[in-house]
Amino acid sequence: MMDDSQILLTPGPLTTSLRTKQAMLKDWGSWDADFNALTATVCRQLLDIIHGQDDYVVVPLQGSGTFSVEAAIATVVPRQGHLLVLDNGAYCKRMAKLATMMGRRVSVLTQPENRPVSPEQLEQTLMQDDSITHVGLIHCETGTGVVNPLQQVSDICQRLGRRLIVDAMSSFAALPIDCRELVFDALISASGKCLEGVPGMGFVFIRQAILESCRDNSYSLVLDLYDQHVYMTRTGQWRFTPPTHVVAALAEALVQFEQEGGQPARLERYTQNFQCLLSAMTQMGLSTYLKPEDLSPIIVTFNSPEDDRFDFKVFYNKVKAQGFILYPGKLTEVETFRVGCIGAISSVQMQKAVNAVGSALKEMGVLHG
Repeated sequence: MMDDSQILLTPGPLTTSLRTKQAMLKDWGSWDADFNALTATVCRQLLDIIHGQDDYVVVPLQGSGTFSVEAAIATVVPRQGHLLVLDNGAYCKRMAKLATMMGRRVSVLTQPENRPVSPEQLEQTLMQDDSITHVGLIHCETGTGVVNPLQQVSDICQRLGRRLIVDAMSSFAALPIDCRELVFDALISASGKCLEGVPGMGFVFIRQAILESCRDNSYSLVLDLYDQHVYMTRTGQWRFTPPTHVVAALAEALVQFEQEGGQPARLERYTQNFQCLLSAMTQMGLSTYLKPEDLSPIIVTFNSPEDDRFDFKVFYNKVKAQGFILYPGKLTEVETFRVGCIGAISSVQMQKAVNAVGSALKEMGVLHG
């Protein structure tokens, strides 16, 4: 059952189902056997989504997704390691910044924000610099919505003997990710994204073969995923107070994920939302920042109307008054706004949303007719 009280057309937090909300009404003891069993079930289900049971472990972590990105790099990249970040957007830059702040050697391969990263340039860069030990990739760069070529990047890293860290924050559980077809050392996502849980918990898949090499890499007590994994394996418990209600909501969201048909069905629904959005917005005369072939059913960046009467804050509030929350742009050189296609919504809610957009633009005098 969907909740029409307020629709979040954002990349997270997302609109959640009534069942997911209701799952948070129960209080849990953080060391209680029932809660430990709930955590273990969630972890098994997460591994199932990527077919990772044989070669990977999954380590949950308190906090937003960025907590887990920082934890993954701190844990997986040795202190003398060299991380190459493939940069075509804001979240790539964030990965480079946090790795630099923790004292890791970082190089950045900067490419245009309106195109996927280039596997050819990656291969050339790796062949020219054998000091690079790890590659950092954002699967879906939510600053623009562009999807980067995960399989090709994984293949190049494998062929050239480099380790891969994937930020799959906005793609996991919607876009295909299959450990039987690609290899990475760490892949990161969070509860409040395409699994349609609530925010407050990240999780990192780590390749079992590298686990022992992760010991003592982290500069942080709370962000040490190796220690978190060892402790949870031994006790079944989180090291520090877990986000119990968030875990319970995620457990219920995962039940609904499976009932819907898993990743293929979720991608199909998001694609229907995307097609509805794109068709209606195009008819209004709005254009996308990305080329059509680079758009994704996760989030779409639209160019702001070239009209002096358009003001994003006014536009945002008019759409919000009709029950829909949009997202501002994340670009510095072009005025844009973003509309998410993900969350516990269908094309019915998306059609209502684009009707609200059209109504707001007409009230502002930007859209006529």
